[in-house]
Amino acid sequence: MKKYIIAFTLMVTTLVAHAQTETSTNNMQEDLQQVLKPTYGDYYEGLSKKITFDRMIPPYGLEVTFDKTVHIIFPASIKYVDLGSNNIIAGKVGSSENVLRVKAAMRQFETETNMAVITEEGSYYTFNVKYANEPEKLNIEMKDFMHDGIATNRPNNSMEIYLKELGSESPRIVYLINRSIYQNDKRIVKHIGSKRFGIQYLLKGIYSHNGLLYLHMQIKNSSNVAFDIDFIRFKVVDKKMIKQTAVQEMVIYPLRAHNFISQVGGNQTERTVFTIDKITIPNDKQLVIELFEKNGGRNQSFIVENDDLIRAEQINELKIK
Repeated sequence: MKKYIIAFTLMVTTLVAHAQTETSTNNMQEDLQQVLKPTYGDYYEGLSKKITFDRMIPPYGLEVTFDKTVHIIFPASIKYVDLGSNNIIAGKVGSSENVLRVKAAMRQFETETNMAVITEEGSYYTFNVKYANEPEKLNIEMKDFMHDGIATNRPNNSMEIYLKELGSESPRIVYLINRSIYQNDKRIVKHIGSKRFGIQYLLKGIYSHNGLLYLHMQIKNSSNVAFDIDFIRFKVVDKKMIKQTAVQEMVIYPLRAHNFISQVGGNQTERTVFTIDKITIPNDKQLVIELFEKNGGRNQSFIVENDDLIRAEQINELKIK
C-alpha cells in the first residue's frame, strides 16, 4: 500500500511540473510574438505596398509664435487649408484671396504639427509647423512655386490638383493658357467691341481648349478721368427680346480671370483674359458682354454671335507649356 501512495505522489508531482513547464513555454511564445509584432506604423490589415520616399512631397519648415503673425503670400487664390492640430490657427487676410496668416493658438506648444494649402491654379503646398519664440521669417512669398510649366523645372513639392469647376482640365494648364494669351497680346477678332464716352471695350480673341473658352478683352480709356469697374456680366439673351426678364436671359459666370483689374486710369489701357465653360448658342440667341462703371454712366456692351464662338482658335497645349 505504501508503494502505491509513493507512486501516486510521484505521478502528481510530474504532472504539476509538466503543467508549469507548458505554461512557461506559452508565456515565452507570447512574449516572442509581442517582440516580433509590427509596430503601429508598420501594421496593416491585408496586403499593402510600402510608400517609398520618391512618392513623398517634402514639406517646408514653418515657425510660428503666439505674439506675432506669420503671413504667407501665394501666387494664386487659396482654395483649401488644412491644419494638423488646434495648436495653430490660420485664415485669409481680409479681402485678400492669396495671403494666409498663421499663428500659434497657444503658447509654447511642444508637439510639431503640419499644414496643407491648395491654390486656385492647382498647386499643393505642405508645411511642418513648430513653435518658436522668435520666428526667423514672418513674411514669406511662395511665388517660386510658379514654374514655367517645364517638367524639369517643377519643384519637387508642387502637385497638380484638379478642381471641380474646371472639369477635366488641369488648373495649371488653365493658368498657363491665360498667361500665354495675355503675354502674346494678339488681336484675332477685329469686329467685336464698343466705344462710347472715351472708353473702348474690345474682344481681341476667342480661344478654345478642352471644354473651356478663353476670351481676351481690352479696355482703353482715352479720357483723363479714371474708369472704375463695378462689374462685368456675361449673359445669353434672345435676339428679339421684348423686355428683360430672368426667364429670357442666362447669366454665365467666369471660372477664371487673368489680370482682372478694378480701375483703368486716364489715358491707359488694360487687358483681361476670362475663362468660361465652352458654350454654343442657338441662332435666335446671342452672348452679350457688359461692362459697368462704378458710380458712373460710361457703361459698355457688345454682342458675340454663335458663329464667332464656333470659330474660336484652338490652343496647342505643347506651345504654352
